[in-house]
Amino acid sequence: MTAGPPASALTPPRAQQGSPLSLRGHRGFRAYWLGEATSRIGSSLYAVALPVIAAVELDATPGQVSTLASAVLAPVFLLALPAGVIGDRHSKRHLMVITDLLAAAVVATIPLCWALGTLSMPLLYVVGLLLGALTVLHQAAALAIVPELVHPDLLHRANSHVLAGLAVANSAGTYGGSAAVGLLGATRCLLLDSASYLVSAWWAFQILSASVRRSNGPRPRLLGAIREGVTHVMRDRIQRPLVLTTTLHAYADGVVVTYFAYYLLTELGVSSTGLGLVMGAVGTGSLIGALAATRLERRAGPGIVLLAGFAAYPLCGLPLVLAPSGSATWLIILATASALQATAATAASSTQRSLRQHTCPPAMQTRVQQTSVWLVAGARLLAALSAGAIAHAGGVRTALVTGIGLLIAPVVLLWLSPVRRLTAMPTTGGIPAHGGSVPGVPAGACLDRGPLDSGKGFPGLIDPPGQPTTPPDRRPEQRRPAPSSKEGS
Repeated sequence: MTAGPPASALTPPRAQQGSPLSLRGHRGFRAYWLGEATSRIGSSLYAVALPVIAAVELDATPGQVSTLASAVLAPVFLLALPAGVIGDRHSKRHLMVITDLLAAAVVATIPLCWALGTLSMPLLYVVGLLLGALTVLHQAAALAIVPELVHPDLLHRANSHVLAGLAVANSAGTYGGSAAVGLLGATRCLLLDSASYLVSAWWAFQILSASVRRSNGPRPRLLGAIREGVTHVMRDRIQRPLVLTTTLHAYADGVVVTYFAYYLLTELGVSSTGLGLVMGAVGTGSLIGALAATRLERRAGPGIVLLAGFAAYPLCGLPLVLAPSGSATWLIILATASALQATAATAASSTQRSLRQHTCPPAMQTRVQQTSVWLVAGARLLAALSAGAIAHAGGVRTALVTGIGLLIAPVVLLWLSPVRRLTAMPTTGGIPAHGGSVPGVPAGACLDRGPLDSGKGFPGLIDPPGQPTTPPDRRPEQRRPAPSSKEGS
């Protein structure tokens, strides 16, 4: 017989903390946070080193650089939905460990081939494709595992901590990567990225997550499971507007991002130092937004935070198209606007992620999440093509104005949706379909008293086939003893 797990592994997340409203003592979440932050530092370094290797070491043409970028982006669109099925069917912790170990090996092939004198652009294409695929699988598991690590009341705070840590790690990796490339050379720096994946795998191995009950019945085929996730999102009155709003925003923002740096450097005459100032402000704003998201949501409600975040985004983009060329004052304005824009975007992102996780059955967390990832990835690919066509017809500034104008569409959609009237996060992990009652939660407890589809209560989930009306708790060991009336059976 094999030995059972250690006693610490049997301790539910809530029992590992001194207070149900504190993340202190959540050892699994701490290990997760440290691993993801370490991996992000390495990935940011990789993002700095890879263009240098292509352009300087291998004298890549603009077409080859574009192909390399496509090789990195393509797996996100192609594999996002299958990754959701894999994440729901298998241990997310094991997926994180395996993908980190494989990514470490894939990245290490670049400095190895450089040392052997066999480094080439086709090899970089292959590395980009493989690393992109592994990243999709890893992030699918990493995003969906958070509800398994903390008590539902701490979910928004946990997501805010994650985004704050990633913002700091991204800045540290970018600036540290720039210095490391200058000192060690771009190819040698990728050994540091490979090492970061090994450290991330070690931390992922330390994660203690609650078990999620999965159906013992026959599993649908891959396409059937994907269809379940997509159908669930599109039929749900909360998930649908969240995903569609995010997709519209991704498309409009993608049009702007395509030429953001190019416009600053060429049309406005901003130096590389000035560009670094603006990009650094984005990192600062992201950190502030992540730290403030939970407090804002508790004071104003998730609906107002989301609406304000999406509405502030296009307003903060206006200085980009209004700024004259060569003005130091406007450079400060642009940096400030970029910081405010990042603050609004990160606060909204943290809120929508927590809301999606709160209102999704545990058995469908990854598929619902990856449906959003797939739509956003497709929107960004389409936006890059659209931006090129618009710039060709009317110039780069026209493309930027068009993108900023389109950013109003998500605000309108959110205003018309029931999400706008949410005044608090739902208090359970599973919300019944069509506004049914939740044990211990009055109907409409998370909504204001505005009209909402004939006065129904909280708009919950369309239960997947074979699921009970109220999905099982994320942590069976934390459930209250069943009363004699068999409530919730």
